[in-house]
Amino acid sequence: MSVSCKKYLDIVPDNVGTLDYAFRNRNEAENYLFGCYSTMQQLAEVTRNAGFTTSSEIVYPILQAHFFDESGFNLIRGVQSSGNPILNYWGGTNNGLSMYKAIRRCNIMLENIDKPIDLGEPEKKRWLAEVKFLKAYYHYYLIRMYGPVILIKENNPVDVDIEATKRKRATLDESFAYVLSLINEAIPDLPARIENRTTEFGRITKFMAMSVKAEMLITQASPLFNGNPDYTNFKDKDGRSLFPATYDAQKWRIAADACKEAITECEAQSLKLSTLVPSNGIGNVSDELKSILSLQAIVTQRWEDNPELIWALNYGFGYQGYTIPKLTSKSVSMANTYPSNWAVPISTTDLFYTDKGVPITEDKTWDYANRFTPQIGDDAHKHYIKQGYETAKTNFHREKRYYADLGFDGGIWFGNGIVDEDKAYYVQSRSQFAIGGPKSLNSTNVTGYWPKKIANYLSTMDENFTAVDFKLPLIRLGGLYLLYAEALNEADGPSAEAYDYIDKVRTRAGLQGLVAAWQAYSKNPSKPSTKEGLRQIIHQERRIELCFEGQSGWDLRRWKELQDVLSRPMQGWSIYEANAVNYYRPQTVVIPVFGLRDYLWPFSSTDVVVNENLTQNPYW
Repeated sequence: MSVSCKKYLDIVPDNVGTLDYAFRNRNEAENYLFGCYSTMQQLAEVTRNAGFTTSSEIVYPILQAHFFDESGFNLIRGVQSSGNPILNYWGGTNNGLSMYKAIRRCNIMLENIDKPIDLGEPEKKRWLAEVKFLKAYYHYYLIRMYGPVILIKENNPVDVDIEATKRKRATLDESFAYVLSLINEAIPDLPARIENRTTEFGRITKFMAMSVKAEMLITQASPLFNGNPDYTNFKDKDGRSLFPATYDAQKWRIAADACKEAITECEAQSLKLSTLVPSNGIGNVSDELKSILSLQAIVTQRWEDNPELIWALNYGFGYQGYTIPKLTSKSVSMANTYPSNWAVPISTTDLFYTDKGVPITEDKTWDYANRFTPQIGDDAHKHYIKQGYETAKTNFHREKRYYADLGFDGGIWFGNGIVDEDKAYYVQSRSQFAIGGPKSLNSTNVTGYWPKKIANYLSTMDENFTAVDFKLPLIRLGGLYLLYAEALNEADGPSAEAYDYIDKVRTRAGLQGLVAAWQAYSKNPSKPSTKEGLRQIIHQERRIELCFEGQSGWDLRRWKELQDVLSRPMQGWSIYEANAVNYYRPQTVVIPVFGLRDYLWPFSSTDVVVNENLTQNPYW
């Protein structure tokens, strides 16, 4: 953790004697401001981020040894309950955070901001804007999980009657209207950029807030929340409909405008798609491998050096020991400390395009039927696959993001202490149960695929493990471009502008333009010309581009596609087989359980009993 980040991770103690003390001067009030940030910083913990753990991108096995609280990963196994909800962000229990505690802290800051006599007016305006943003974001996080929420616009007085504390849920439209009003109030008074990066880097800026606003509006316009027929009859105890009954296409137009405004502000502050090639720790490396490292660096380079990263959090990604395979004999000895067992199911790897830039099921030049057949690594793929090594045909002729994001049997894994491509490691997952392989099932990758994208190439796992820190993005420019394309398509159908913003991302990934690629190589050449076809393309593009970044789980929810994705068994290779023919036979590793009720979180049954005005979510 850098020195400049430490302040923002400090949590204001609950036992501060009086509010007068907490706001007696500027310095004390600034500490309270950082306390308002503290809950947000804890959201960087990916194992309690449903967008990460329920995305279907990573499978975590059920083990006897518990390396962390894996309950978030187990949500796809149907273990959610109203008795003790997992990732309970409403009440802050069971691997959750208390968002309402964070909101109350923000309210205290807003109520007492005038007390420090040495706090200048310009700084006060900025602090107010930051706290309003945080208050909006905490409410928004709850909306994504629970739908309509209780709006805490002001804290209750200490001596309030107990019945007054039993607040009702606002409607969904009221909930979104409130968070958007807060963020609109905040944006004008936020700084355009952070001038003092040594002491303030990580605090909220105008372009961050505008980008979050765009995401909020996209979420409001999406199928889960926009005229969802599953919630037509969902009413509170007074008979109020909590969800909008009809679809409102205008919400997409409003979201598109917000996306464009955010993009304009980001680009005005010199943000751009990152094409930087890392230079640290790189020796003899081909241009082909440099392009792979450039794609990896979009996520794993330092936030301060990343021209694309709109917003991240100050906590680093702490799980590289789960994403890097055992590449050396010495690393095997750390199997029970750094188990390398975050496994990517075949369904996630199938999302990635062929090298022609179209899905593997649609590419008329790609041998989909024989994709599990073993094939020897050849000279044409030597920068991605070990030459002479037998691997699956599915690993050949794939787009560059496939090789940047995934570790697979026979795949080149540059780094881990090796700086020259000619000496680079390659993954040998078929040997993981051979002599010298992992010593326990705890360290076994159950599918034979690793999420390489979230492992820094400078991190090393050998006799010792050294992780080079990075921050996982919350929003980056490539994702914002795709949000804009999505909103444009939903508002008006396919357009040259929507294609252009998709192609900005595709071009950076080394792919041909969308329309040209489909016309030349797809079995469905007209697919990009229809709203439904382009919708499918944009959804797949986002799932590829933002894979392993904690975004897809939220996307699949708002699209109402998660139930379909989790209706099929998650598979991997037959990992106990050493022979390639036998190894490359898919086997089921998890049968997900996800029903209609799981789109929204349940409230704890205790909360519903204590507050009789709190209406439980549908189907729970």
